[in-house]
Amino acid sequence: MTTERETSNGCQAWYLDRRNFLKTGAFLGGSALLAGQLQSAMDLMGRAEAQTLAGGGAYPLAKPENILYSVCLQCNTGCGIKAKVVNGVVVKIDGNPLDPMNLTPHLPYKSSPFDIATYDAILCPKGQAGLQSAYDPYRIVKVLKRAGKRGSNEWVTIPFDQAVKEIVEGGELFKNVPGEENRKVAGLKEIWALRDPKLAKALAEDAKAVQAKKMTAAEFKAKNAEHLGLLIDPEHPDLGPRNNQFVFAWGRLKAGRGDFINRFTKDAFGSVNAHGHTTVCQGSLYFSGKAMSEQYKEGKWTGGAKFYWQADTGNSEFIIFVGASPLEGNYGPPLRIPKITEGLTSGRLRIAVVDPRFSKTAAKAWRWLPNKPGTEGALALALIRWVIDNQRFDARFLANANKAAAKADGEPTWTNAAWLVKLEKDGAPGAFLRAKEIGLSEKDLFVVLKDGKPVAVDPYDEANAVEGDLFVTAEVSGIKVKSGLQLLKESASARTIEEWADIAGVNARDIVDLATEFTSHGKKAAADIHRGVSQHTNGFYNVVAWYALNLLIGNYDWKGGMIKATAYNAAGGREGQPFPIGKLMPGKAAPFGISSIRHDVKYEDTTLFSGYPAKRPWFPLSSDLYQEIVPSAGDAYPYPIKALFLYMGSPVYSLPAGHTNIPILADVEKVPLFVTSDIVIGETSMYADYIFPDLSYLERWEFHGSHPSVAPKIQPVRQPVIAPIPEAAKVFGEEMPISLEALLLAIAERLGLPGFGKDGFGPGQPFTRPEDFYLRMVANVAAGDRAGDEVPDASDEEVKLFLASRRHLPKTVFDAARWEQIVGTGLWRKVIYVLNRGGRFQDADKAYDGEKAANKYGTLINLYQEKTAKTKNAMTGKPFPGLATYIPAPQDSLGRPIEDRGYDLRLITFREISHTKSRTAADYWLLHLLPENSVIMNEVDAKRLGFKDGQTVKLTSASNPEGVWDLKNGQKRPIAGKLRVIQGIRPGVVAFSLGHGHWAYGSADVRVDGKVVKGDPRRGKGLHANAALRVDPVLGNTCLSDLTGGSAVFYDTQVKVVKV
Repeated sequence: MTTERETSNGCQAWYLDRRNFLKTGAFLGGSALLAGQLQSAMDLMGRAEAQTLAGGGAYPLAKPENILYSVCLQCNTGCGIKAKVVNGVVVKIDGNPLDPMNLTPHLPYKSSPFDIATYDAILCPKGQAGLQSAYDPYRIVKVLKRAGKRGSNEWVTIPFDQAVKEIVEGGELFKNVPGEENRKVAGLKEIWALRDPKLAKALAEDAKAVQAKKMTAAEFKAKNAEHLGLLIDPEHPDLGPRNNQFVFAWGRLKAGRGDFINRFTKDAFGSVNAHGHTTVCQGSLYFSGKAMSEQYKEGKWTGGAKFYWQADTGNSEFIIFVGASPLEGNYGPPLRIPKITEGLTSGRLRIAVVDPRFSKTAAKAWRWLPNKPGTEGALALALIRWVIDNQRFDARFLANANKAAAKADGEPTWTNAAWLVKLEKDGAPGAFLRAKEIGLSEKDLFVVLKDGKPVAVDPYDEANAVEGDLFVTAEVSGIKVKSGLQLLKESASARTIEEWADIAGVNARDIVDLATEFTSHGKKAAADIHRGVSQHTNGFYNVVAWYALNLLIGNYDWKGGMIKATAYNAAGGREGQPFPIGKLMPGKAAPFGISSIRHDVKYEDTTLFSGYPAKRPWFPLSSDLYQEIVPSAGDAYPYPIKALFLYMGSPVYSLPAGHTNIPILADVEKVPLFVTSDIVIGETSMYADYIFPDLSYLERWEFHGSHPSVAPKIQPVRQPVIAPIPEAAKVFGEEMPISLEALLLAIAERLGLPGFGKDGFGPGQPFTRPEDFYLRMVANVAAGDRAGDEVPDASDEEVKLFLASRRHLPKTVFDAARWEQIVGTGLWRKVIYVLNRGGRFQDADKAYDGEKAANKYGTLINLYQEKTAKTKNAMTGKPFPGLATYIPAPQDSLGRPIEDRGYDLRLITFREISHTKSRTAADYWLLHLLPENSVIMNEVDAKRLGFKDGQTVKLTSASNPEGVWDLKNGQKRPIAGKLRVIQGIRPGVVAFSLGHGHWAYGSADVRVDGKVVKGDPRRGKGLHANAALRVDPVLGNTCLSDLTGGSAVFYDTQVKVVKV
């Protein structure tokens, strides 16, 4: 195991007791690489730390040929990095000065890599420690196969080819495991049932006819009798083919690898089940953005983007940070801290913070409001009420009912605030009034009242400006209507300011002060929100309320207001881009059917509909429901699955109530085949049947995209900067490191999947190596998003530098001649130009168009959401509200309040800047900064309960009264840690920071090839309290969820803190 010693400057060093790892070659610590790269890495890092690296000569880390530019992935921010390499080893990581994530203002994109070699930008501690993630001695380098019951941590190493064969062919794969001697596992060859795209399309059309009741199930079966064996259930053809029983799920994933996985899962294998982890991060933030950005096209609302807005931090004059702490996280400190610091010190900026915890951001705030968790929407509605009552809203902006009106006023966006909404019989708002309903037009247009008279509205009309009256309660042609803004006013006016303040647990005077300040800066004010707003059972409506507050001052797309992320397209398909990746897919499959997590479809529109409540929730307004993937498999609803692939994910550790996943993953009947791709044995992959080693972020490709508070258009490119750690394999006759890509390519080769192989991109265009895919995407970035937007060619000197800086990479990773052949000679120097800079970054002076953002959202924003209002909750049968409203939290999935009497403290989570949610336990520099976390409690509560600072305590809840992680392998781990008593948290609330308390990830002993490899207990220090978070009492095997926006709920659990 690793041991620790002190260096001369007191920092914790890390090195190896190699005897622990020599028992097996499965880990980096015991591989042949140890004597070379790993040991060299530790030596060189020690010398760099002691400032003796130069040895009297030229400082090697300042030489441009020793620097490669890539993108961090120690958290989801994705800062640009300069990886400084000596003798093939990354010895130091700094920030990329060309990337606006790291430097304000960032250097011009045309800057020469020779000139910027000595210019380092900032990077947070996690980013600097990232090399320890790459050189982690517990990294897997060989394929591991389970040798005992799931969760037993007993493994054998097997050849890559054998593992792929077993997964594809299936059979009695675990006959040496007691209890599984006769268990036959279905392989992917058997699951890949429907292989003819034409037949798939025909069956899909008939399945839709059955859904629409235009064809009976009996008629479907008669018509398609010879193909019924291809379906999951012929009685329910809308479930789709047996292909859908293959589920691919992921944790942290970015474009590039995301495109690769979707090509494999959907376009080749023909499964609809490719699911991400959005809802565990800030799902309701994304999906409220999607709902508010839906556009009306051809008679329906569609095209909403899964995104959100943030404040333009560098130009705002007042920001309310709600459930967010940009000085510790929130995409991310290197980007936002300099802007906030400059603003505070110069007097440009004033900030307020709404957070139950006195965060580092709150410490810098003009006003801190420690609200009750789950009442964020109530506070927003209080502010909205004051703004409307005091007429401090931007009436001209809100009156603009279409594009022409917005354009006439110089506004980049417009809303439906003035559009008329029909009232149902019970007075509830429903659909928008249509012009043809009142004889105003034969076209499908909306309606406003202007000076009391109805006017038809085409939202996208650029020639005929339409403005509307804002506060309307009327009857038009016998139809009762209200305007969208009137409905918002009534929602906010449901309570007085004092009543809202009482609900939120804040002072009414503070609400008035915030509202006054918020409306005193024109469009240069913003309410910036994050997880603390979205991860509640009412998260969607919390978010919508804060976004509505921003709409009242019309700050979207304005400098200092609310802006969105904009990234250069890598997938191709735009004018001037050479490689439309999605279209370069011969034999593309036609997947159809209901997904295993029941997203993007209404329950009542399916053949499974049998009244309310449904067996489990359906999610027509959200997707990537991480908390539903495993539990839905456990309930076999809507159907049982046969194989689960998991990439870089750990739902057991990262989900609230993640312990509910464990008994399902441990059950070989509920998840018959479980395969993971990761760099370590984690808290979830310890239950896998096979673990395939993967590349760390310093060894692989991805396109990280951008974040909402980044004003310039960017596309950071993650690329290999060190030789791969895992051993090599041969796929399609090509040698490559074992990785996610190698695994998928090998399965594709063995199955003969379309879109892979020697003609994978079309005749004469092979797709046999990862770089065949990723270099085409780099070429798209280089070409730009329109004709004439391409980057310059790299000079001869830059070409030489490109080659020299990759001299340490083996041919399995870097082959210049082959790379040039992939993109073509005409694009090769442009690709080099992009890679020499770590991506593509718009210059700072191009990010704004006067007082507006240059990279605009630029269209309709839905204050009122008709699509949401016309969607029913599958558990209650009631429609979801279509605008900001207050719904008390927490609620179970039937909408019933959860009180949990006797559990008197609300538990919340947060992040320290030195750790991410689950993947920094390998970084000993970070562990030295914060070896363990604590349960944080207010002094008032500590005195009331008789606790002292430093005391060991345990957390229990109504759904986990024992207060343990039951690992279902004979081990139980208590949810216990040290108590930290402070004044900087709201009384009645306790908190813990994420990232500690591991029981895998190198912290526990494992047996490989019959030998025990000892874990490092430093990785397991502290507590991880997610298992205390509330299980939904109706479902019983997953956490609480926001059924509108999909969020997994972190902040709505009542707990007890008990002495140990």
